[in-house]
Amino acid sequence: MTPTPTAVNVARDWAEIQERMLVPLYEAVYARLEVGPGDRVLGLDCGAGLSLLLAAGRGARVTGVEPRPALRALARERVLEVLAGPPEPSARPYDLLTAFSPAPAALAAALPRVRRGGAVVLAGWGPPERCTVPAMPDPAGPADLDGLVERAGLRPEGSGRVFCPFGYADLGSAVRGLLSTGLYDLSDPGQAEKELTEELHPYERPDGTVWLPNIFRYVVARMP
Repeated sequence: MTPTPTAVNVARDWAEIQERMLVPLYEAVYARLEVGPGDRVLGLDCGAGLSLLLAAGRGARVTGVEPRPALRALARERVLEVLAGPPEPSARPYDLLTAFSPAPAALAAALPRVRRGGAVVLAGWGPPERCTVPAMPDPAGPADLDGLVERAGLRPEGSGRVFCPFGYADLGSAVRGLLSTGLYDLSDPGQAEKELTEELHPYERPDGTVWLPNIFRYVVARMP
């Protein structure tokens, strides 16, 4: 039986099960922009901070923004600087702003912290036909990300697609991981668990693992 979702349980499941599924996306972005020593990176909605850890591992100086207290606490356990809201203006602005699940209001509040010519990366779900996560809302497609770039007054530079399969050791782990994504209504946790379990059965392999292939898309823009 999956534990009843609470803010703390959901945050733990994200950090321990789900967050790593997006590593190919994070790595593709950092490789494309050649993130390394001397770069200052600001990550919006950074969750438990894995994306920041990967940037720090390349030598970058990282700061995160995470409004959800349970996730923010987990990121801080990883000895990361993670704030509840956008940082105060500083003498040296950021070189890269990442929003791997972009929210327009948070993006608008953070953009003034990025230097002129600095990079802004937005990411979201790829084409619906290339994503197998069950019962999810219509994913943010290319038009959504490109529209965000245009409305923010950024200068588009390019885009890419990344294969991010969601692989789980068993059905229980898959349910816990997916329930931590925010894609599902948890007002009735038992019903959400039941429905998701049923929809995952077609993706079970003979050895009990669950495999959900997905494509994510990112766009790169520059501050004017």
